Amino acid sequence: MRLVKRVRPLTALKMTLWSTALLVAAGCGGKPPPPAAPPPREVQVLTLTPSEVRDTSEYLGSLLSRQNITVLPQVAGYVRRIHVKPGQKVEAGATLLEVDSRTETAALDSAQAQQSSADVNKELARRTFARTEALYKEGLASAQEMEQGRAQLEASEAAARSAAAQVAQRQVQLQFHAVRAPFAGTVGDVLVRLGDFVGATTPLTTIAQADVLEVSVSLPSERARSLKPDTVLEVLDSRGQVLLTSPLFFVAPQADPRTQLVEVKAAFQNTVGLRPSELVRARIVYSKRDALQLPALAVVRLSGQPFAMVVQEKEGKTVVERRPITLGTLGEMAYVIESGLKQGDRVAVSSLQALRDGMAVKVKSPDAAPGAGPGAATAGSR
Repeated sequence: MRLVKRVRPLTALKMTLWSTALLVAAGCGGKPPPPAAPPPREVQVLTLTPSEVRDTSEYLGSLLSRQNITVLPQVAGYVRRIHVKPGQKVEAGATLLEVDSRTETAALDSAQAQQSSADVNKELARRTFARTEALYKEGLASAQEMEQGRAQLEASEAAARSAAAQVAQRQVQLQFHAVRAPFAGTVGDVLVRLGDFVGATTPLTTIAQADVLEVSVSLPSERARSLKPDTVLEVLDSRGQVLLTSPLFFVAPQADPRTQLVEVKAAFQNTVGLRPSELVRARIVYSKRDALQLPALAVVRLSGQPFAMVVQEKEGKTVVERRPITLGTLGEMAYVIESGLKQGDRVAVSSLQALRDGMAVKVKSPDAAPGAGPGAATAGSR
């Protein structure tokens, strides 16, 4: 009995196709063509040029008014009138409130009456002395009468001067009952009410002048030693934008023994509506210099070592070279380059993950510098 081996139709078809392919390849007598090389990758480049770099530090500053007082009364009494409200702006000499002055008004009236009486007596003594003097010249009055008339005139003049001084004193004392603003400014909270009894130590309100403000900042001692006469302080808003700029005018001659911090101050015209006792962001600009800067996203790191992908011409082709660099201060979006790159170098700033050392590239036009503008790199806040 003979066994017959059956071949599946699909398997037979595969074998036939494979055999045909081998025969075709053998008939051609050649190798398959190599795959085509990929086109150079397009990259965006940055041509390095020096730009301004600032050594800065940011601190918390406190705003101070150059004129800020607590108003106290100069006399004791009951509050009769209040002429201002909290937050109101007043001019120099404006009446803030009045203390009961009826007693002082009566005393002034009495002093003025005494002055009038003294003036009448002085006039009477002057006329009497004039008549006595005329009679003395005619021999009808004695020398004693002449001396008595002169003495009475001098006494009445002295009494008149004393009465006038009393009136002036009472007038000055009466003015103290009207509490006035010593300078133009903004009224703070009014701490008394109508009918309150106040004395010479009772705080009534405060007045602050916000046209010119000082900002006070405390620096570490080692940073304060690097300050220069033209060191600039910048007041920043919540987004880090510069509101005001002014040079320092005061550096404390000694450090705080408890905190070892040195106080510095700068004054400026308040044109942005800041308020005394407000806390603000303050930035000290210690120094400025020109340096190369590289966007932070253009830095490649391998095992902790930073590299830059430098685009250059080599053997008629545009290729990238992975070059080690030394980074300096990190600013908002860029690093300061201390070494490894020079002015005029072109650095790839896009497609960095796909680039390899010696890889051919095609430069996009024009060059771009994302995140690297003048002054982009600054010292970190401390």
